[in-house]
Amino acid sequence: MDKVALTAGALYVIVLLRAGGTFAVGWLAGAGARRSRFAGRMTSARFQRVERAIQRWGAPVVAVSFLTVGFQTAANFLAGSMRMPLPRYLPALFLGGAAWALLYATVGLGALEMLGRVFAGSTALGVAVVAALLLAVCGAVAYRRRRSARPVRDTEADGPAAHEA
Repeated sequence: MDKVALTAGALYVIVLLRAGGTFAVGWLAGAGARRSRFAGRMTSARFQRVERAIQRWGAPVVAVSFLTVGFQTAANFLAGSMRMPLPRYLPALFLGGAAWALLYATVGLGALEMLGRVFAGSTALGVAVVAALLLAVCGAVAYRRRRSARPVRDTEADGPAAHEA
């Protein structure tokens, strides 16, 4: 069997189990919250509108979430906790999961093969490439954390007169 097809099939099973499990945990958490002290908040008109919107329009968000990094778990959990109907959720899960599996099977295997060739040609070069990739990822994460940690300046309060004093 083709290596990409086998990998995509295995990843598809994994993503269906993981995302479906996250949906189920969200469903159970939502059911528990509806029986808890938060039940009063969950019966408000605003919450009901949000829940209906997610139930109706959340399936495309769930499907597209598989193409993002770090959002798919939240989207599946939210879909479950907001009781998205299974006839809407399952097609989104199947399509989004297939896209995710194919993307990771093709791009992921390609990257691993390329890295294997680099290591086979020169181990030192392979180590340098991996180190450079790790440094780039760490630098990007550090930059984003610093950027999000900066306080937002109020432009109205920080007019020219505020800096003269």
